[in-house]
Amino acid sequence: MTFSIAGRCTRTGMLGCVVTTSSMAVGSRCIWAEPSVGAVLTQHRTDPRLGPKILARLKQGVAPQAIVDDLHKNEPNLGWRQLAVIAADGKAAHYNGAKILSVKNQIVGKDCVAVGNILRTPKVIDVMVETFEANADQQLAERLVRAIEAGEAAGGELKQLKSAGLLVVHKESFPYVDLRVDLDRQPLVELRYLWELYQPTADNYVVRAVDPDSAPGTG
Repeated sequence: MTFSIAGRCTRTGMLGCVVTTSSMAVGSRCIWAEPSVGAVLTQHRTDPRLGPKILARLKQGVAPQAIVDDLHKNEPNLGWRQLAVIAADGKAAHYNGAKILSVKNQIVGKDCVAVGNILRTPKVIDVMVETFEANADQQLAERLVRAIEAGEAAGGELKQLKSAGLLVVHKESFPYVDLRVDLDRQPLVELRYLWELYQPTADNYVVRAVDPDSAPGTG
C-alpha cells in the first residue's frame, strides 16, 4: 500500500527518494541511497535487506536492470516485492512481483523511477513522474516532494496515508536530508512542513560537520 519515487539531479549529483504509505514508519524500511552510487525503493511486504544489497551491487558497477534480473532469479520471495533502482549515471529499473495483485504501476522517467501498489488508479505513478520531470529547475528534495504530493492529489492509495519519508544524499557519507513522518493523519502535509523548515538550514548542517570553524551560528 505504497507509492514512491527515486531520482537524481544532474546539476548537483544528488540522489534521493521519497515514499508514503498507510502503515507506520515507512521511511525506515523502504528508502535507501548512497552518494555517487544510487537510490533504491523496496516495498510491498517489504524486505529491508534488499536496499543495502542493491546498493552494494550498484557500487560494484552492476547496472540496475542486471541487478533486478539477478534478484528475480535468486531471491525466493521476490514475487511479493516491488522494487525501483536508479544509479548515479541515471540508468534505472523496476520490478513487480507476480504475487502483487492490486492496482499497481511503475515507470522509468528522465532521471527518475516511480512505483506504487494498491493504488486508486495507475495514473498516480504517471503524474508523479510528470511532476518530477517538469520541476528540473528545483532542488532534488523539492522535486521529490512535489512529485509525491502530485501522486496523492491524483488519487494516492486506497487507505489513509499514515507515514512518509524523504532521503537525499550528496557528497558526504551522511544524508543531506533525512526526514520522516511516522504516524500522522496527513503525513505528506507534515513532510512538506518539515522540509520547508529544514531546507534553509540543510547546507549549514553539512558545513558544521565538515568545516565547523567556518559554520555560522552556534549549537
